Amino acid sequence: MTVKAAVAPIASVPSVAALTAASAVAPAYRRILLKLSGEALMGEDPYGINREVIDRIVAEIAEVVRLGVETAVVIGGGNIFRGVAPGAAGMDRATADYMGMLATLMNALALQDALRRAGVESRVQSALRIDQVAEPYIRGRALRHLEEKKVVIFAAGTGTPFFTTDTAAALRGREMGVDIVLKATKVDGVYTADPKRDPCASRYAELTFDEAIVRNLKVMDATALALCRDQNMLLKVFSIFVPGALKRVVMGEEEGTLVHC
Repeated sequence: MTVKAAVAPIASVPSVAALTAASAVAPAYRRILLKLSGEALMGEDPYGINREVIDRIVAEIAEVVRLGVETAVVIGGGNIFRGVAPGAAGMDRATADYMGMLATLMNALALQDALRRAGVESRVQSALRIDQVAEPYIRGRALRHLEEKKVVIFAAGTGTPFFTTDTAAALRGREMGVDIVLKATKVDGVYTADPKRDPCASRYAELTFDEAIVRNLKVMDATALALCRDQNMLLKVFSIFVPGALKRVVMGEEEGTLVHC
């Protein structure tokens, strides 16, 4: 009698279409740094933090975090410092800059609290030592937090005067090895002119760092742009006020303006 060997069933092989569909829903970036201006937290208020605005921004961040994207944030302090700016007129520049750094720390703590209420774990790291309320900036610890899927909020800029939070974003982005720096603004990209003043202004889909510097397009300050260019980092400028824009950027969809080398 002839005995036939049992043949194991052939496992189904995913089709090309299935693989393509799976890759289409995966985020385009593994690790990002989001640069938030302090003014973005004001909403329509003259200064300070608007609760509804910060909760909406946090909802956008939380959605990206739940996609598995490692997220760092650098935040400005213009919304708070604007309220004391008249009193700072004529003040020593270094002193004023240190005041601005403290304002960013206040915003970072507010953002951390809003993230906590949204169920997202986060850590604040400050470039200025203020151990009672924030961790000191330690690169290795920040990287470990990101790997553990915690949002890391970098406060106090670079910790030194004469450098903006844009430069801090470029610096921390390079130190964290992010795939892209995302600058969240009030407009949906970089324009040839101020779209509020010039109705003929058109939005760039993409441009180079050299073009942004030569044309003085105010994407970031020149120091930040030069650092991004020299370190060959990608920068995307988009509006944080457009619902779902952050997720679309992270998914690699057409949104805002891409700045590259």
